Amino acid sequence: MKIQAWAQGLGILSAAGVLVACSALPERPVAQLKAATGGSLVNCTALTGQLKLDHTRIESAAVVSSGALRQGTQAIPEHCLVKGRMHERKGSDGRDYAIGFEMRLPVAWNGRFYYQGNGGLDGNVQAAIGALGGGPLTGALMQGFAVISSDAGHSGPQTTVFGLEPQARLDYGYQAVEKLTPMAKQLIRGAYGKGPDRSYIGGCSNGGRHAMVAAARLGDQYDGYLVGAPGYRLPYAALAQIWGAQQWAPLATPGATVKNPLNPNGTLPDLASAFTPQERLTVAKAIADKCDALDGAQDGMVQATQACQAAFKVKTDVPTCTGARHGACLTTEQKDVVARVFEGAHTPAGQRIYASFPYDPGVAGANWGTWKFVDSLIRDPLALRTIFSVPPTPVDPLKDNIAARLEMFSATNDTYRESGWSLMTPPGEAHPTNLAAVRARGAKVVLYHGVSDAIFSAEDTRQWVERVGKAGLNPGADFARYFPVPGMNHCSMGPAADQFDLLGPLVKWVEQGEAPQAVSASVRGAGNAGGVNTELPADWSAKRTRPLCAYPTVATYKGSGSLEEASSFSCR
Repeated sequence: MKIQAWAQGLGILSAAGVLVACSALPERPVAQLKAATGGSLVNCTALTGQLKLDHTRIESAAVVSSGALRQGTQAIPEHCLVKGRMHERKGSDGRDYAIGFEMRLPVAWNGRFYYQGNGGLDGNVQAAIGALGGGPLTGALMQGFAVISSDAGHSGPQTTVFGLEPQARLDYGYQAVEKLTPMAKQLIRGAYGKGPDRSYIGGCSNGGRHAMVAAARLGDQYDGYLVGAPGYRLPYAALAQIWGAQQWAPLATPGATVKNPLNPNGTLPDLASAFTPQERLTVAKAIADKCDALDGAQDGMVQATQACQAAFKVKTDVPTCTGARHGACLTTEQKDVVARVFEGAHTPAGQRIYASFPYDPGVAGANWGTWKFVDSLIRDPLALRTIFSVPPTPVDPLKDNIAARLEMFSATNDTYRESGWSLMTPPGEAHPTNLAAVRARGAKVVLYHGVSDAIFSAEDTRQWVERVGKAGLNPGADFARYFPVPGMNHCSMGPAADQFDLLGPLVKWVEQGEAPQAVSASVRGAGNAGGVNTELPADWSAKRTRPLCAYPTVATYKGSGSLEEASSFSCR
């Protein structure tokens, strides 16, 4: 195993190493990119016969009338839907592979291209509307972008069997984006008579990882990167989940099981019995009691995330059970495990595997529990076994050797010539000087992350932003800005104002030089066009709004005004 590569993968290079990198950075002025100009689509259905693109088969091109597709309750304008496949091949496993995609080309085009990074294991072509349903809304197609969506080179979103095929691994990791990007720009040129003036890529979860990887690998191809809850160190986050399952298991009710959502006839150990929903509500209340007022308002939202981490201690601020567990307290053993899990995964020898997780009232969210207690037993083991480990090796989540598994992430062999760490993680993520040229050409990065994300830690994203700053790449936050979303779980849900548009502010920053500082966010209460968040507290207004504040500023109450209105808060 290469120690340097392992250290980069965990983000623990020495401060001295970062300083050396800083001194080597060239002094390059930051460009101001021009605004995009639009165009009109001349003929949709003719594209099938007209377009001749390398390694690409256009399967269909059809007009989609205005209103036939909707984003929430809004009608999406008329556009052309193009479907196709790239690099069709017979895999080394005998299966048929291709990079399936669809592009939606608006009749009234704004001159911009948006690559929609999809989440999870990919494996299906989601509608290319450039929006994240149920939570943050980007609405790229609605805003006039030409949008592409893909399956990242394999079919079947609930299976990881593709990970056993070496090229399919690479396509999933980064090569599908590399192949689709120039093809999509050629397709746009064929459809409108000109290529896109400005190009953007965005997504949440694995989609956020795709965007972050593109910044490191395709820095000359995109002008703006919208990075949501990025699983940019996905192998380590998945291993941290396995480690966490092993911490919860001794506290779980012996013999208790729950249904396996991926297997109707199967069951899983009931890890949630180690830290029940009622107990998580108790911890959420204790966090709010300690931290809610730190932003000047007692409103059920903890905006001062970093201050809360210093103030809240689970061992002293949560009631301790003196007898049987009853939901309103934690046992000493439970407190030890909760503190250990939030502190972050380590090997038995004490080497850090993944970042810590911030304390936040969103710990009570159902999504938080699903990731920690269910997905840690099914999805994460499958990905570790088939995609990230060399050689592919079965995983028993409650017994797997954590240190040995960690070694497999950096390993290679004659079949898998690129390691799981290399194919999934942005090159230089712990030492981000390779982003210097991206910054110099005027590109911008906007990141957001739910503070109560249970799978990819918001602290991991915050630390990335700090590393970019220490590398001298973000003076005055002129290149990358991070917007934590208090209360939000993984990409949406939780007690949070989880509906917002960051694409519009990103475009303004890239094309007009207007850096985002406070972005309006709203809760998804009754009647919301984007769907209702069922986890909102009953005493919140169904239309509560808050500013999302660029880190390190915090949404702070002005001292007067309604606690339901964003205008009563400022970013300080």
